[in-house]
Amino acid sequence: MLVDVPVAFILIGLAAYTVLAGADFGAGFWTLLAGGGQATPEQTRDHARHAMGPVWEANHVWLIFVLVVCWTAYPVAYASIVSTLAVPLLIAAVGIILRGATYALRSQLDDHRGRRAVERVFAISSLLTPFAMGTIAGAIATGRVPVGNAAGSLVTSWLNPMSIVVGLLGVATSTYLAAVYLAADAHRLGEDTLVRDFRHRALWSGLATGALAGIGLVTARFAARALWHGLTTGWGLAMLIASAVAGVATLALVWRGRFGPARVCAAVAVAAIVGGWAAAQRPTFLPGLTVAQAAASRPVLIAVVAAVAIGAVVLIPALVLLFGLFLGGRLDHADHGGGPAALDPGVPHRPPHRRLLSAFAAACFVGGAGLMLLTDPGPTFVVAVAALVACAVCTFVLATAHTPDA
Repeated sequence: MLVDVPVAFILIGLAAYTVLAGADFGAGFWTLLAGGGQATPEQTRDHARHAMGPVWEANHVWLIFVLVVCWTAYPVAYASIVSTLAVPLLIAAVGIILRGATYALRSQLDDHRGRRAVERVFAISSLLTPFAMGTIAGAIATGRVPVGNAAGSLVTSWLNPMSIVVGLLGVATSTYLAAVYLAADAHRLGEDTLVRDFRHRALWSGLATGALAGIGLVTARFAARALWHGLTTGWGLAMLIASAVAGVATLALVWRGRFGPARVCAAVAVAAIVGGWAAAQRPTFLPGLTVAQAAASRPVLIAVVAAVAIGAVVLIPALVLLFGLFLGGRLDHADHGGGPAALDPGVPHRPPHRRLLSAFAAACFVGGAGLMLLTDPGPTFVVAVAALVACAVCTFVLATAHTPDA
């Protein structure tokens, strides 16, 4: 149904933000606890900052995407959430702002004392935001956000046992993802000391995250019976099992030093938590308000779907290219073994029929956008979305293909 499509967009955005931005927040945590390993604290902090450098701003695109889709497609639910949960939302926003400011400021300071103060603010703000986001998720999941303008408590809606456990789980998953990703990055850079350090951190933080997830389930059993029922039956249970299996697989892969597959499994484990939450709540958005009741009018929903499809043509290939360059090591700095050699694409790859593929992508874009804008909703709408998705795929192939230098 059309009313469910924006919800799918929101869940995709939440999963992407949790997996990508969550890892960046976790990297900030490891700058706070940089000691205790074989590498020096400064080496650990430099490695964490290096890993965040090319992508930390891009990750917030997903948060903006989620907010825009939610307030446009489900305005009543959005207004209820942001008014009741204004305090944790403010805390999350302050954390994001402080984090961005201190990240930019740190490289401009020469004084050692000033740098350490800025790094502490950066690390603490990296904890505030995932904790606040987790309490928001906990408040919604436990039905503490009633429909209406500030109809719920500004304090107890998010400061309750279940929400606090989910907030701590948000911090734990961030540190767990960051440790796995940073171990993989250190392995790619050939930094054996950092590999050992972050391998141990990934294992311990993974165990802590699993323990907190178990505590969260037990808490839900007593504090949120509806959520408990949703997580232990049907698709909610399937997502819960998928998360557990992926989490165990991640720990096994990290133990064996298989950091590339471990990165993927860790992302799947965390994304499945988001999927399980959605499955447990479906079809309820807020207490007494289903997704269908919360949805905006049909023309608005069609406009949202069309805007997302058209935006995906530009956004998705750009993000995939950015992460492909970064994970491939071609954005590494010279002090990490990069420099000109790291930017060398290696053996050039030229896709066959490049001009034909370009023409096909352009035709898909013109045709898909034209069908959306000039025809009435119906079967042509599906064709239009398919055409725009095909354009995005072709654009990605063209953007990531390397051609020989002239």
